[in-house]
Amino acid sequence: MEEKLRMRNKYRKPTTLRCSAGSRCSLPVFVWSLVGCLVMLHLYSLLPIRDTNTGGFQIRPGKLFVELEEVEEENIRIPPPKGKRSPRAAKRRPKRITSLVDEFLDESSQLRHIFFPDLKSAIDPTKGLRNDSFYYYPGRIWLDTEGNPIQAHGGGILYDERSRMYYWYGEYKDGPTYHAHKKGAARVDIIGVGCYSSKDLWTWKNEGLVLVAEKTNETHDLHVSNVLERPKVIYNEKTRKYIMWMHIDDANYTKASVGVAVGNSPTGPFDYLYSKRPHGFDSRDMTVFKDDNGSAYLIYSSEDNSELHIGPLTDDYLDVTSVMRKVLVGQHREAPALFKHQGTYYMITSGCTGWAPNEAMAHAAGSIMGPWETMGNPCVRGNKIFRQTSFFAQSTFVLPLPGLSGYFIFMADRWNPANLRDSRYVWLPLSVAGAADQPLEFEFGFPLWSRVSIYWYKRWRLPYRWGV
Repeated sequence: MEEKLRMRNKYRKPTTLRCSAGSRCSLPVFVWSLVGCLVMLHLYSLLPIRDTNTGGFQIRPGKLFVELEEVEEENIRIPPPKGKRSPRAAKRRPKRITSLVDEFLDESSQLRHIFFPDLKSAIDPTKGLRNDSFYYYPGRIWLDTEGNPIQAHGGGILYDERSRMYYWYGEYKDGPTYHAHKKGAARVDIIGVGCYSSKDLWTWKNEGLVLVAEKTNETHDLHVSNVLERPKVIYNEKTRKYIMWMHIDDANYTKASVGVAVGNSPTGPFDYLYSKRPHGFDSRDMTVFKDDNGSAYLIYSSEDNSELHIGPLTDDYLDVTSVMRKVLVGQHREAPALFKHQGTYYMITSGCTGWAPNEAMAHAAGSIMGPWETMGNPCVRGNKIFRQTSFFAQSTFVLPLPGLSGYFIFMADRWNPANLRDSRYVWLPLSVAGAADQPLEFEFGFPLWSRVSIYWYKRWRLPYRWGV
């Protein structure tokens, strides 16, 4: 009996994987084990994370902003043509069926009030506390504490630790819109860079022009006939200076340069220093980003807007270094807006369609110098055309919210090419959480980055007790 059992055990197949020294493990088994580990890690990353400060769990996207109103799907019906179309709308593919984008670009459209509501519905902090106080209404006129429309287009926000104030800088476009020549783009003469201050991100005080146009010297970069766009300000702790970077151009957009100015205070005045083509390349839509360690970077559209360039600034933030990387090559992206969350860099960009709105894209990278991966359209809710046009707006800045990890304010401009001074602001909640929609290259199909979501709401506000 014992001999039979020994014979049976002799020919029984082993049930364990033998990987002793000098032996080979099966390659398929190793690969599938690795894949299993990656799956487990990915599933673990999607679980709620315990907050060490409160002992609770972080809330999923969309749950934190309890003050958000119900979403309206924006079921807009295009009315039949009424009389002649405006030249701007007729010039845009006149033979095809009229689209909602055409209605947006047509200043005589019957839908004009949807995209550009009149002054009666303005966000007005001068009326005291009301039921709609502290609510954001994307696309409405936004008044400052003096009752005037805010003029800070293509702008960005600096939080100043010393004054504990937010400062909003942008293009001051309170002048007539015209065309320098028949085929020229709509423009407003340079007036300067406007600055507004706030403690709550809703009530904004006009601090005046912190950088003023040059009216007499026609050779100056800031002469009224030129172009100043997308000003951004960062603070340098080493020099204790406030540094402004901006897009500088001529009326024909052939100069394609960046300009630099410096100030001793967030409210200026800023002294203009110079302009240049960074790294020897043309530069149009641009931004600057200051990292956690104090390093700062310039990001700009180049090579006729076919790609983006990223390079570090010098220690004093007054120039670029010789280091530069080309990213998103051939993707034709502009209007970059960078932010960082849990060690990962994210960026929102727009396509290149002039004043016409287009589809936003979100990108991510483990290093700011790249490589950058494109994750797809971050816009959520609203109807399809709203999502495909970035809610009829273009990115300019993404603002972190202290104390609300994973939540940001997406800042965009709804351009009005018929009357640029009447361009509007679209501020919406942005969250970074969950899995990305599209598998990325070189990652075995498993996305490394969290999804970036920009939520459409007609009316929303930050949570109560939120503060700086």
